[in-house]
This record gives sequence, structure tokens and C-alpha cells, in this order.
Amino acid sequence: MRRLVGENVRYRRIALGWTQERFADESGFSQQYISGLESGRRNPTVVSLFELAQALGTSPAELLLPPKSE
Repeated sequence: MRRLVGENVRYRRIALGWTQERFADESGFSQQYISGLESGRRNPTVVSLFELAQALGTSPAELLLPPKSE
């Protein structure tokens, strides 16, 4: 689950054209936290998941969904 959330966060961040530093500024989390999250080393709390989703302009549920197969 950590890896899935991290991949979804990374995908959405890149889709916005943001660096990890920019996302850190927008979300209020440190760049180190964002890096750990995207690599699957961090386990976000429900509150963190909500705040990350808000910064990315999506819902927390979207960060938990597996990628759609094409």
C-alpha cells in the first residue's frame, strides 16, 4: 500500500509539472518526506493523505486506487 500511494503521488506531482521541492512548498511537507513517500518508505497517516491529496488537487481515495490498465 505504501508503494501504491507513493507511485500515485509521484504520478500526480509529475503530471502537474512539479519538482519534489515545489510539491513540498505547496503541501507543507518536507522534500525528504515527499521523497520517502514516493519511494514507498513512508507510511502516510489519514490526515497526511488528505493534505497531500488537497495539494495535488485530487481526493485521498484517488491516491489509494491501483493504476488503470490500458
